[in-house]
Amino acid sequence: MKVLFISTYDIQGGAAIAATRLLHAVRHAGCDASMVVRAKLGDDTTVFTAESKKKRNTFPFYRERGVIYLFNGLSREGLFDVSIANTGVSITKLPQFKEAEVIHLHWINQGMLSIKEIGKIFSSGKKVVWTMHDMWPITGICHYAVACDAYTFGCGYCPYLKIPSRYDLSFIIFRRKHSTYLTGNITFTACSQWLRELAEQSPLTWGHRITSIPNPIDTETYRPMDKSEMREKLNLPLDKRIILFAAVKATDKRKGMDYLVEASGLMAHHSENLFFLIAGGGEEEIEKQLALPARSMGYISPQQMPELYNAVDLFVTPSLHDNLPNTIMEAMACGTPCVGFHTGGIPEMIDHRKNGYVAEYGNAQDLANGLLWTLFEADTGTLSSNARKKVMEHYAQEIVAQQYKKIYES
Repeated sequence: MKVLFISTYDIQGGAAIAATRLLHAVRHAGCDASMVVRAKLGDDTTVFTAESKKKRNTFPFYRERGVIYLFNGLSREGLFDVSIANTGVSITKLPQFKEAEVIHLHWINQGMLSIKEIGKIFSSGKKVVWTMHDMWPITGICHYAVACDAYTFGCGYCPYLKIPSRYDLSFIIFRRKHSTYLTGNITFTACSQWLRELAEQSPLTWGHRITSIPNPIDTETYRPMDKSEMREKLNLPLDKRIILFAAVKATDKRKGMDYLVEASGLMAHHSENLFFLIAGGGEEEIEKQLALPARSMGYISPQQMPELYNAVDLFVTPSLHDNLPNTIMEAMACGTPCVGFHTGGIPEMIDHRKNGYVAEYGNAQDLANGLLWTLFEADTGTLSSNARKKVMEHYAQEIVAQQYKKIYES
């Protein structure tokens, strides 16, 4: 069966990484799958760009951001919290598209696909699967609606816009999406039950199939290793309890670093035993704010991340809005307990006090409680074993690939 994945990127960002992992998983399961992207950053031979190098440019990206900037009263605030898909690259003319039996959409924003091109895909008569890595496929323009429920009745009065109104940009794009979605028969797959439940409330999914399938992970690459050996290799202290936080952009407010900084102050009396590692963009700024000893690791390659997860005692994600974070899955696959807020798909991954700790949403004190409980009160061996077991039973690439293969064949 020929399957064509469509994604903006191949290895940049969590959604792209998840899509590429799934590509490898379904290929291993026997599907003839490839992926087309707007910007290829890796060297995978099964991934190709939609345009030749001579034609390739970033015009669609800047054109979309420019329109949003104008509609938002020349304000840069929230510029990347929304997408309008007014422009993109051509996919339906590609020979790979014409040969494919199944078109599998992933995160296709920031100049990859326009709504018009999405409509061409839907009306082609091919089977279409759309994995939702955030809320954009079911809202007007936002990637995370947070406390807003306007997407359940057609959007408007968008909190991301400087001048919201009943017929604002979110309303216009929602209407455009709605008429486009009616031209196809889509199977929406949410990476978490949380997102599936939200998708069921959106008029955009009515009449289409909705299911929930998690992202996959290679449990051979992400596996338990000797902690002391990894610490020596990475030049980390052997006598400390080490807490790791990692994100592509650590300073992103959605990642909740303000709460981690506050929690570190509440844990200051354990300063002799605790040590923070921060990996990702902007990590040096975070290091200065933490009330406990910390070290900036900078960018860590995907190949080195399994070693880093195994070198620490705990992984923390204070994210305020997230779907099914790859970082939690990666840490758990390495047998590393995790702590995070009760939001999005996080409580589906972390079983409270079984393989980690789920803190009350936006509560820095409970986040601190969870970190201390996991490090000093819980049975570390049991948490580690349970974390690895959860991944093997739910997120192993063989299991996830078979679920998608059934959808392709149905």
